[in-house]
Amino acid sequence: MFKKLFGKKKDKEIDYQSLNEILSIGSKLAEIFYIIAIIAIVLLGIHLIKEVGILGFIGEFISVISPIFIGFLIAWLFDPLVRWLQKKKVPRILGCIISYLILIGVLFLLLYLLIPTFADQIKDFAATIPDLIKNAKDILDKFFTSFSKITGIKVAGIKKEVYTVIENIGLTLTTAVPSTLVSVGSSILNFGIKFVLGLMIGFYMLFDFNKLGNSLEKTLPKKWRPTYKELCNRLNESLRNYLQGLLLVIVLVFITQGIGLTLVGLQAPLIFALFCGLMDVIPYFGPYIGAVPAVIVGFTVSPLTGILVIVSILVVQAIENNFYQPLIMGHTMKLHPVTIMLGLLVFEHFFGIIGMVIATPVIASVKIIFEFIDEKFEIRKKLIGTDEEEKVA
Repeated sequence: MFKKLFGKKKDKEIDYQSLNEILSIGSKLAEIFYIIAIIAIVLLGIHLIKEVGILGFIGEFISVISPIFIGFLIAWLFDPLVRWLQKKKVPRILGCIISYLILIGVLFLLLYLLIPTFADQIKDFAATIPDLIKNAKDILDKFFTSFSKITGIKVAGIKKEVYTVIENIGLTLTTAVPSTLVSVGSSILNFGIKFVLGLMIGFYMLFDFNKLGNSLEKTLPKKWRPTYKELCNRLNESLRNYLQGLLLVIVLVFITQGIGLTLVGLQAPLIFALFCGLMDVIPYFGPYIGAVPAVIVGFTVSPLTGILVIVSILVVQAIENNFYQPLIMGHTMKLHPVTIMLGLLVFEHFFGIIGMVIATPVIASVKIIFEFIDEKFEIRKKLIGTDEEEKVA
């Protein structure tokens, strides 16, 4: 190694290319160390929370304060619009009113257009459940008959058990749809009340949003305030861009998937399209989870319908991966895919489906904080001697 660095010259000149390679390897190792450190800290925090047994308390607490959280989220998302209007000489109170009129108008339009359609599609889908079960049994009957002829294996016992399972599923679906609708209706009503309260709270938060941040800033020592403000700005920009982009991607996936499933003739296409769109909140795994119900129902109608549903989903997924995600999301989180997947698995283990939803923004926030601390205290420079690397370069 030293021969490669210094060579055989009498003056022992340094081989700068080799030194750069070594420093580059050191830099990559430091990056890996940071990723491991971030994951380790998140895991440690989750483990401590679980061991103390406060997850249930946190869940109840979040449920109670959810209107405040909804209000804060609305204010946080619409604050850039209000600031932009202020730059156009529009008073902040008027900017808040304009923002809320836009929000309420969009929500009212969506409810007016979608709720009757959803209700009709759910009703029609419930009515087709017996036919779907019959079709599933017919398809399986053909499969078992062909399998028995080709292999000579008797499948009467297996066939009977499979039919029993299918009939039980059909009975469960038939009886569960009304009770599920009542349960979903109750949940929607409960959420609606909290959302209305959140809207009211959010308006006042939006009007005084600048003061909220300034009030917290004033509690800190003066020498820390610029650092705190810079960190908050970075977190705000990254998380806001991610959330706004994600909401837009969900809407676009819902629209394109709804068109695709309607064209292939699937029952209740908007219901399945909405599920596909909502599942996009889970990176990588979400689109495949969202596709499962539509594919199953498609194959119970007919093999051709099932294949067409798969084709439609794959086409929409290709459009999302090649157009929606790059153009809208870009690299908002700046996380390696392996890091995101590990985070999804870990958070799912501790928090279930909600954990998979919050994994990406939480890990990204921790990464931003780590990078900010590293930038301020020059930890990497001290570890791998970045100053020397810059001189060599």
